[in-house]
Amino acid sequence: MKPLPRIGAATVTALLVLLGLAAPAPAAGPSAVPPVDGTLRAYHISGVYVSGVSSGGYMATQLQVAYSSRIRGAAIFAAGPYYCAQNNASQAVYGCGQNLWPDYLPTLEADASLWSGYRWIDPIGNLSGQPVYVYHGTADSTVAGSLTSDLASFYRHFGASVQYVTGPAGHSWVTPYGPLGCTATASPYLDNCGTDVENAFLGKLFGGVTAPNTGALSGTLTRFNQSGYAVGGNPAGLSMGSKGFVYVPASCAAGATCKLMVALHGCSQGYDAVGTAFVDDANLNQYADTNAMIVLYPQATASAVNPYGCWDWWGYLGATNYPIHGGAQVETIMNEVRSLGG
Repeated sequence: MKPLPRIGAATVTALLVLLGLAAPAPAAGPSAVPPVDGTLRAYHISGVYVSGVSSGGYMATQLQVAYSSRIRGAAIFAAGPYYCAQNNASQAVYGCGQNLWPDYLPTLEADASLWSGYRWIDPIGNLSGQPVYVYHGTADSTVAGSLTSDLASFYRHFGASVQYVTGPAGHSWVTPYGPLGCTATASPYLDNCGTDVENAFLGKLFGGVTAPNTGALSGTLTRFNQSGYAVGGNPAGLSMGSKGFVYVPASCAAGATCKLMVALHGCSQGYDAVGTAFVDDANLNQYADTNAMIVLYPQATASAVNPYGCWDWWGYLGATNYPIHGGAQVETIMNEVRSLGG
């Protein structure tokens, strides 16, 4: 009988990664530049896009639906449909995380249409044809797959071009720089599944994407004061951090026309919770360098009404306008977008 072929260590590691039992080795090349203090200024922006995970995914949808005339596409990880919580914390938990309660998708679609007619949000018809990428991790026990499926259905109802993808991840942002194994749901919520999801969703949003910079980054990471953009001038009162971040490639700083990506962290994933882990390792700055893209990283933070530093997608600030024009966090982020020229 012939001896069995010898299985090398690399093959064993690959099998463990596939099963979610080990983290792949991080991609080669530096993944960070140190932040420098500064302010926001205007650039030549050709289009604004949003991306986010968990509460940041819900906020990304709120931004896109409220300002669909300005925001051209979205990539959303681990979140459900627009206005899912309906200003109710219990609905947020039981109907928009788990599917113990229904999410009332037809009602959410009807609300969006009604609010568009009231001009509380931009014309809902703007969503028609807009690119949307939705990702659900099959190991995600925080947000059920039915919720991300209904998010995709919400967008399709209004004619968006949706790519719905499932993968083996936990409740996380998936990135080749993630320090955690693929199925993990743990701080800093950056899972490495051995895949480059950013390549996929940027390709969807932009209609094509250039390979990332795997060497030294060319740009500058600026740490700016969010108080100059916060509604009321007090970000802490909005459960937002004192500082935000923006990554600007050298080409954009020199005057090139660039896209603007708003990247929104999830609960317990902001700067005050995990430092610059999301900013550094989301695998967006690498693509920014080679795809003429500025990346804005607004920051939420923990507060008495928001102990886990989530974005306000269920009304924890006490105002019913949180998902429409005038919503405090929505308008603060849009103030930052406008300051960058978007």
